[in-house]
Amino acid sequence: MKRVRFPRSVILVAAFYLVAAISAAITQQNWEFLKIYIPFFVLIAAVVAFMHSRVNFSLVLLWSLTLWGALHLAGGLVRIPDGWDFHGEHQVLYSWWVVGQWLKWDHIVHAFGFGSCTWLAWEALRASIQQRLGRKLYPSMGMVFLCIFTGMGLGALNEIVEFVATMAVENTNVGGYINTGWDLVANLAGCLFVGVLIVFRG
Repeated sequence: MKRVRFPRSVILVAAFYLVAAISAAITQQNWEFLKIYIPFFVLIAAVVAFMHSRVNFSLVLLWSLTLWGALHLAGGLVRIPDGWDFHGEHQVLYSWWVVGQWLKWDHIVHAFGFGSCTWLAWEALRASIQQRLGRKLYPSMGMVFLCIFTGMGLGALNEIVEFVATMAVENTNVGGYINTGWDLVANLAGCLFVGVLIVFRG
C-alpha cells in the first residue's frame, strides 16, 4: 500500500504554534501544559500522521484538527483582557464566558474538536472498508452512530487526561465535576452535529 505524506503546510503551521505554546508555557511557568498537554498533543499528532499515511485524510479534516490544536493550546495560555467575564481563578481563554453565563470558550473548543474526531473516525472507517471491499462506502445509520460514539469516547479520554493533570500538577485550570459534565455535553453536541453532516455529505 502506498504511503501518503503529510501536507508540509499543515506541519509548518502546527510546528509554529507548538513552539509558541512551549515558549509561552515556560515563560508563564505553566507546568500543567508543559508536563501534560503539550506531550499529549505531540502524541496525538503522531497518531494522526500515522493514520494519514494509511488512510489519506481529507485536507479539510487535517486543517480542522490543526485549528483545534491551536485553539486548545491558546485556550490555556492566552490571557483575556481585564473586564471580560470569566469563570474561576485563571483569566485565560478557556475560562472566558463567550455568551452570557452559559457558553464558554471551553465548550466551543470541545464541540469543534470532538466533532472533528467524529469526522476522522468516519474517514478512517470509510477508507478501511473501501480498501478491503474495493467499493465506495455510503454512511448507514449504524456507521454514523459508531463514529459519533468514537468521537465521544475520545472526548472521555480527554477528560481522563485532565484528571491525570489534577493528580500530577497543583493549581490546574481543569475545573470540577460540573465542568467535566459540561465538557461531555459539548462533546456530544459537536459529535451529533458532525454525525448529521456525515449523513448528508459523507
